[in-house]
Amino acid sequence: MHDYADHDATALAALVREGTTTAEELLAAARARAAEVNPRINAIVRDLEPPAPSAPEPEGGRAFAGVPFLLKDLHQHLAGVPTSGGSRALADLPATETATVVQRWIDAGLQVFGKTNTPEFGAKGVTEPHLFGPARNPWDTDHTPGGSSGGAAAAVAAGIVPCAAASDGGGSIRIPASACGLFGLKAGRGLLPYGPVYGEPFGGTSTDGVVSRSVRDSAAMLDVLAGPTDVSPFLPAPGPSDGYAAEVGRDPGRLRVVMSWRSSINPDPHPEARAAVERAAELLAGLGHEVVELDTPPVDDAALGRSFLTTWFAHAAVTVAQARAATGCGEDVFEPDTQVMAALGRATSAARFIEAVEDRHRHVRRLAELHAEHDLLLTPTTATPPPRVGAFDQPAVVQGVQKALLRARGGGLLRFTPLVDQMINENLGWVPYTQLANLTGRPAMSVPLHWTPEGLPMGVQLVGRLGSEATLLRLAGQLEDAAPWFDRRPPL
Repeated sequence: MHDYADHDATALAALVREGTTTAEELLAAARARAAEVNPRINAIVRDLEPPAPSAPEPEGGRAFAGVPFLLKDLHQHLAGVPTSGGSRALADLPATETATVVQRWIDAGLQVFGKTNTPEFGAKGVTEPHLFGPARNPWDTDHTPGGSSGGAAAAVAAGIVPCAAASDGGGSIRIPASACGLFGLKAGRGLLPYGPVYGEPFGGTSTDGVVSRSVRDSAAMLDVLAGPTDVSPFLPAPGPSDGYAAEVGRDPGRLRVVMSWRSSINPDPHPEARAAVERAAELLAGLGHEVVELDTPPVDDAALGRSFLTTWFAHAAVTVAQARAATGCGEDVFEPDTQVMAALGRATSAARFIEAVEDRHRHVRRLAELHAEHDLLLTPTTATPPPRVGAFDQPAVVQGVQKALLRARGGGLLRFTPLVDQMINENLGWVPYTQLANLTGRPAMSVPLHWTPEGLPMGVQLVGRLGSEATLLRLAGQLEDAAPWFDRRPPL
């Protein structure tokens, strides 16, 4: 078991190719570790028997042959297996088709043996669904591993797998990577395919990916996933000719980085968030990069947050309606917060929705102005250390008011109560930095460079220009060499 945890996915695949170990031995080690720690962190919520690849063996073998792997229980469909999305409504509804990215992972030789915990429909930055109960952070099980890929991050941090499937619609790769001391890259819009069921979930703001313990694993996984299909909505720009994995270890050159810890959603972030970004700035400067600080937030993230949640509420309404149509369930099957978001979505006019979507372009232009003078934007990944499990539970009196308005079909009235502002502050107050990359379609990564005095991880985020995944990976590899994190293990 110790040997298993000492290797990333790239190294484990090499051991299988060399005959030093077998796929069966690796799967046994992963399942043994899961049996040991999963009861304490609740990361894996469904066990699976690994499906066989459908594609012929490629020349040179499968990139990750024999490596144990976990899917996120949201959108990452495996035919014949339910994808609950963290919702009781979908807990027993088998998927009819396998998602494109899932098939690519399987065809790369990964042994998918389970699905990981996620909040209902991925709608929160913490992973505490009523269906499965909360996932817990291996660094301190009283705290959240973040969300919505919280189960994936907890499983990787705890040593069950070296990397795990994740997805990111508003920070859901980067937030849990930050909370669990992992590396997390969100690719730019369109680089990775969706389908065949979905075109562009959440209006193109969401993408799949992984959370990992090494930069080279995330880069190699990008090589596995990148590239369109026949049903892709558009053709992405080509990546590096020799693949993303080859970028790790190459010199990124001298980069110009603009730094900001400021946020109009959370004007007073935790001191450790500021310490994390300042330490990263010192490290970057020591590596020869130019770092300057902004005196104001890089964008109006309060306005961006309102546009983000307006579209999110509308998608919640559609998601709930689709789940009800597929299962015949009632509204009360969904969690109270989901019911509120869906009601707000139904109360949103088509004109307001289009306005929120079009508003993204204003943030694209502002970010482009920053990138005209600087290669990367550096921020904290989160404004606070990982909160305690249950920190965002609604008080009983608030839940009572919500239920009364919902019973009275008063979803529109919710917009005129303090509940909406409270939801915005609670949903985005500790994660105000990550939505920018989603709404603008830019690549971004969270790098694990800081731990609090209490031993909780806090990552820093770097946002690049459109198509700058290679630059981000080069820099991430440089940071990994300068401030290694792979051997830092949680006390679990």
